[in-house]
Parts: sequence; structure tokens; C-alpha cells
Amino acid sequence: MATDYDAPRVKEEDQHTDSLEGLKAQQRGGAMTAVIDVEESDAIDGFDLPGADLSGEELLIKVVPPQADEFTCMSCFLVRHRSQIAREKNGEAYCVDCEG
Repeated sequence: MATDYDAPRVKEEDQHTDSLEGLKAQQRGGAMTAVIDVEESDAIDGFDLPGADLSGEELLIKVVPPQADEFTCMSCFLVRHRSQIAREKNGEAYCVDCEG
């Protein structure tokens, strides 16, 4: 006898719940899903990533003084090359990106 392997297989346990009444009875008697109420403040402060403790780390950064050909944009506060100056007003320089 030929076997149709594409046909869905039905277990004997599932045959009892095939009817609408059987499905409703199963839902009423089944386990309820747990609902977890998490506030945004708990989610931000409550979860720590493993290995994320950097309190013992010491940063070693060499601070370079401003160069003669650089300026600080008074809008975005980025240090730019003097060729990027778009406008100077009252001793304050603004870059090409901010003045667009």
C-alpha cells in the first residue's frame, strides 16, 4: 500500500481536540501564560552585561594642545582644520557643515 508522506500526521491525543468544543475546553483547562510587568526604568538600570565592569580600567589618552591650523566650531564643538571655516563672528568660528 502506498504511503502519502506529505499528509499531516495526527496523533491520537490531538484527535480529541479537533472539534471546536474540544479546543475551547483545552484552552480553559490549560495553563495560563505568565505576564511580566517591567517598567522602563527597571529595564535600563536592572540589566548588567557580563564583563561590562570597567571601573578598574584606567584610560591612557594623550591630550594634544590645539594646533595653529585648527579651530573649534562654536556650533558642533568639533575641532576642524582652518580650511573648514565657513564664518567667523565676534571671534567665534563656525564650520562648513554647521553653516551649510
